[in-house]
Amino acid sequence: MHRSIYRRAAAPLAALLLFLTTGCEEGGGEPMETVPYVDLKRFMGDWYVVANIPTFVEKGAYNPVESYRLNPDGTIGTTFTFNKDAFDGPLKTYQPTGFVLNKDTNAHWGMQFIWPFKGDFRIIYLDDDYQTTVIGRAKRDYVWVMSRTPSFSDADFENMKDFIESVGYDGGKLQRCPQETG
Repeated sequence: MHRSIYRRAAAPLAALLLFLTTGCEEGGGEPMETVPYVDLKRFMGDWYVVANIPTFVEKGAYNPVESYRLNPDGTIGTTFTFNKDAFDGPLKTYQPTGFVLNKDTNAHWGMQFIWPFKGDFRIIYLDDDYQTTVIGRAKRDYVWVMSRTPSFSDADFENMKDFIESVGYDGGKLQRCPQETG
């Protein structure tokens, strides 16, 4: 029985470890630019993941929400939740810790799922009202489009697709994330 549990956990953990250990390398081409500045207090709270190029863990995610809270020590407490494979699917929860790597901009973080590895996390788009953001990685392999509400219009999706293509992503890989809006 214990062997079965270890086998089921091995693949996701191996994928996550690979993701984290390669996360801080620059990809080919131009460096990944971040936004000039992020007010961390305004950035905290719930963000609905409305589109992404998903990691292994996120495939089949319904209602994905990333929640941030600023800890007294300056780290970012993070809770990522989603339902697996359906709106009423099993709830999955992950709680990595964010570390602000660039204190001048607050826009480049390391996201730690397993000590001591930190994955690359860059805030590459943030509207003035802190209602829509895009999180990218220098390798341009994964990306997350997030909104303060679960509703996201087709026009907004196309605008974000154009944006991520402009910074070097394959926009054809961007997928909408199923969100219940009512």
